Amino acid sequence: MKDDPNTLVSAKWLKANIEDPNVRVLDASWHMPADERHAGNEFIREHISTARFFDIDDISDQRSTLPHMVPPIEKFMSRVRALGVGDGHQIVVYDSKGLFSAARVWWLFRLMGHNSVAVLDGGLPKWIADGNPTSTTAPTIRDRHMTVKQKPQMVRDVTQVAHAAKLHDHEIIDARSSGRFIGKAPEPRAGLRAGHIPSSKNLPFTKVLNTDHTMKTTSELIQVFTDAGIDLNKPAITTCGSGITAAVLSLALQRIGKTDHALYDGSWAEWGQFPTLDIATGDA
Repeated sequence: MKDDPNTLVSAKWLKANIEDPNVRVLDASWHMPADERHAGNEFIREHISTARFFDIDDISDQRSTLPHMVPPIEKFMSRVRALGVGDGHQIVVYDSKGLFSAARVWWLFRLMGHNSVAVLDGGLPKWIADGNPTSTTAPTIRDRHMTVKQKPQMVRDVTQVAHAAKLHDHEIIDARSSGRFIGKAPEPRAGLRAGHIPSSKNLPFTKVLNTDHTMKTTSELIQVFTDAGIDLNKPAITTCGSGITAAVLSLALQRIGKTDHALYDGSWAEWGQFPTLDIATGDA
C-alpha cells in the first residue's frame, strides 16, 4: 500500500511519524447501539499513544433527530480546538474495528476544508498486530485554532439525492449489506422501511477491505466498483445506514483518484422513515 497523508497511511508510517509535533492522532471508534459497546470507555482502557478521542455522536448536529449529522461549523471548530487539533496539523484517524468509523471523521474534516487527514489502514487491530504499543495515558492538550472552509459539494441532502435517483445522473452507491439493500434483512433502527433508494447500486463496504480490515489496492478497488456495476465516469453519491460506512466507500473512491463524489448524510436513517419517498426492493 502506498502511504498518502491525504487518504490512507500504514501503521509503519504512523510509527515513523507519531512523535512529529504536528501529527495529531484521533481515535474515532464508534459502535452500533446493538453492539452494547462504549467506544469512549474502550479508549480510556487502550489507545494509540498521543491519541485523543473524537466522539462522533457528540461532535454532530444534535438539533437533528437523525444520528450524528454534520455539526454546525461553530460546534465543529470548538470541539476540534478542545482536542488540540488545528491549522497546520497532519491528522491520522483510526478506529478499533479496523476500518469502519474512522473514514467518517476523515470525510468530515475534508468537508470542513482540512485535507491533511488520513485514515490509519487497518486501525487499532493492525497497529497492535504489527507489535506497536498502546497506552492508557491522556496526552497534554493545547488549544489550536482551525480555519474552516466548508465544501458543500461533498455532502448531499434528501432532496438532492431524490433528484439524482430520478435523473440517473449520479451513481448512488449503498454501503449496507446486501440483505438490507434488497429488503430481506431487518434494519437495526426501529421504524425504518426495508429496501433501498431507487436506481442505487449495492456495494457493501466490506468488499473494499481485505480480511485484516486494511483497504484493497487501487487496482483491486477499481475492479470491485466495476464488478458492482458502477460507472466510474459518473459522479457518485455514497450512502449507508446513517452516514458512517458510506464514508468507507468515499475513501475508496478518493484512493482511486475519483474526486467527484459526495456523501448522503441522512442516508437510510432518513430515507427509510419517510413514506412519501419511493423505495425499491430486491436486486437493483
